[in-house]
This record gives sequence, C-alpha cells and structure tokens, in this order.
Amino acid sequence: MTTAQGTFPALVLNADYRPLSYFPLSLWSWQDSIKAVFLQRVNVVDEYDQVVHSPSYEFRLPSVISLKDYVKTGNRPAFTRFNVFLRDSFSCQYCSGIYRTEDLTFDHVIPRSRGGRTTWENVVTACAPCNLRKGNSLPKEVKMHPLRRPDQPSKFLLQENGRAFPPNYLHESWRDFLYWDSELDSL
Repeated sequence: MTTAQGTFPALVLNADYRPLSYFPLSLWSWQDSIKAVFLQRVNVVDEYDQVVHSPSYEFRLPSVISLKDYVKTGNRPAFTRFNVFLRDSFSCQYCSGIYRTEDLTFDHVIPRSRGGRTTWENVVTACAPCNLRKGNSLPKEVKMHPLRRPDQPSKFLLQENGRAFPPNYLHESWRDFLYWDSELDSL
C-alpha cells in the first residue's frame, strides 16, 4: 500500500459502539485499522475521503471502526498522572488555577517522607509554584488545604470531566460516538 499523506487515525469503538477508551482516547493508526479490517476483526463504521492503493485494491481509510468481539473494560480507572489531572479538572487544588497538562505536577497531600502514599486518596493536582510552596509540609503547617478531598474517581466522573477537555484533533465522524449520551441541542 502506498502511504497516505498526513495521519488518519481511526476511533476504536467496542462492540457496543462506545469508545474502547476515553482517556486516552482509543485511536489506531490507519495502518493498524486497515490490517484489522483485512483480518475481519473490526467493522468499518465511517471513513475518511483519503484513499490508499495497492496493486489490486483501492481502499478508503477508516475513520471509525468497531470491534467485532466485545472487550470487557475494567470498572476502576487506572491510577495515572493524566487521570489525576482529569479528576481534578486540570486545576491546581491549592490555588484553583487551570493549567495545561505540561504545566501541572501532582502533590502528595501527606508527603511521602512523612508516611504518605501514592494513592488516589493522597495525591492531588498542583501547579509548580504551589507544589514548591507546600514542599515537604503537611497542609495544616502551611495552611494549604486541597480544594476538594482527593478520592478515587469513577469512570463516569472522568468521562464527564474529559468532555470539557477534548483532544486537539476530533474528526467530525467521531463526534456522534464520543458524545452519544450528551443532551442534544434543541431546534
């Protein structure tokens, strides 16, 4: 196959037509999606206008694919830096400022050096200035308390928070599947 100009990722849906993963959004390269189509592991739901060629085939690149077999996803979200930021809506839990991902850190409410653990219940999103200011102190020592008590989020909460922070590139064919349970605009 000749290479396509640019990148044309395919949104991957589970067999129930829900995204396989929201965070990070489950995307496959155009090469992987075509391979899965030929191996009959997926259904093509929508396509780009972009075409690739081989000596015997002309193929429109899939923009949305669904798995033929349902994949059970975990009930609890993974404890990752991005999911902590998402739980906290990308805002510093000390000053309430909203930041880009690369400008955020996470802070142990009870510092590890004082017995704090790296868990959902002890880690919050912090901007660098607040994290430096709090340092190795307990919240009461520096009068810096998180705006909300840290806890393990539900997958639903992460999905709701994530809708406010879509990826940089959303193809129009993906919108119906990413926001399928959103309230529709009234006519």
